[in-house]
Amino acid sequence: MSAAFLGVYDSLKKKSLRGNAVIPILFLNTLFSSLIFLPFIVLSSTTNLLDGTIFSVASGGWEMHRYIVLKAVIVLSSWVLGYFGMKHLPLTIVGPINATRPVMVLVGALLVFGERLNGWQWIGVLLAVASFFLLSRSGKKEGIDFKHDRWIYMVVGAAAMGAISGLYDKYLMAPVETGGVGLDRMMVQSWYNIYQCFMMLFTLVVLWWPRHKETTPYHWDWSIIGVSIFLSTADFMYFYSLSLPDAMISIVSMIRRGSVVVSFIFGALFFQEKNLKAKALDLALVLLGMVFLYIGSH
Repeated sequence: MSAAFLGVYDSLKKKSLRGNAVIPILFLNTLFSSLIFLPFIVLSSTTNLLDGTIFSVASGGWEMHRYIVLKAVIVLSSWVLGYFGMKHLPLTIVGPINATRPVMVLVGALLVFGERLNGWQWIGVLLAVASFFLLSRSGKKEGIDFKHDRWIYMVVGAAAMGAISGLYDKYLMAPVETGGVGLDRMMVQSWYNIYQCFMMLFTLVVLWWPRHKETTPYHWDWSIIGVSIFLSTADFMYFYSLSLPDAMISIVSMIRRGSVVVSFIFGALFFQEKNLKAKALDLALVLLGMVFLYIGSH
C-alpha cells in the first residue's frame, strides 16, 4: 500500500512542478504534511484519546529530538535534490533511477553493518547497474547525457540520500537492546515533518524570496495538497511496517520501490513521455534485480 501511494505521490509531484518554482512547493508540501500530523501531537500530549492506538505520538526530550532533527536534514536534502531533478527530467527516467535505492541500501548495509552479499544479491546488484547503463542510453534519445546532466546527478544524489535515510530509519526505530535508538514511529514521522517545515520556511524567506522575481514564477496547483496527503499516507504505512518486530529494511525498501510501476504508468498515460519500450525494458531489469535481492535476503 505504501508503494502504491508513493507512486501516486511521485506523479502528483511531477504535475505540481511543471513550469513552477520548486522552493515554495516544497515548503507547502512540508507545511501541509505538518498540519496533517499536528492534531495527533496535540491530542497525544493533552488527552488520552489516542492512547493504545496506532496514531498515538510519544513524547520525549532533546535526547530523542536531536535524532529526529538529523532525520529531517537527511530527508530534506533528498527532497531538494529530487524535486529539482524531477522538474527537469521525464518521470519515466526519474522513476527507474529511484528504484535503485534498495541496491544502495544493501550496499550501505554492507559497508555500515558489515553484512555480506550472497550470490542472489550480487546478481540483483549487477542487474540494477545494467539497468542504469541502459537507462542512460534511453536518455540520450531525449537529449539527456547522464555523464554531464546536472539534473541526473541531482536525482542520483536524492536516491543516495534516500537510501541513507532508510538505513537511519531502521536505526531510529530498532529496540535499544539490539543497538537502535528505540524511537516511537509516530514521533519520528510527526516531528520530522515539522522540523522540515521550519527549515523550508527559512529557505523560502531568506534564499528564495529576495530573488523570486528573477527565477521561475510560482503558481498554485491543487496537486500540491495531494502530494502531502499521499506522501504522509505512504510514509505512515512505511514507518508502521518498519516498527514491526524483525522488520528488515532491505525487504521493506525493495517492496516500497515498487512505486516506480505506478509512476511509470502515470508518465506514459498522462504526461505522454517518449521511448517507453526501451524504458520499460530498463524498468523490468530493475524490478528483476529487486526480485533477486528479495530471494537473496531470504
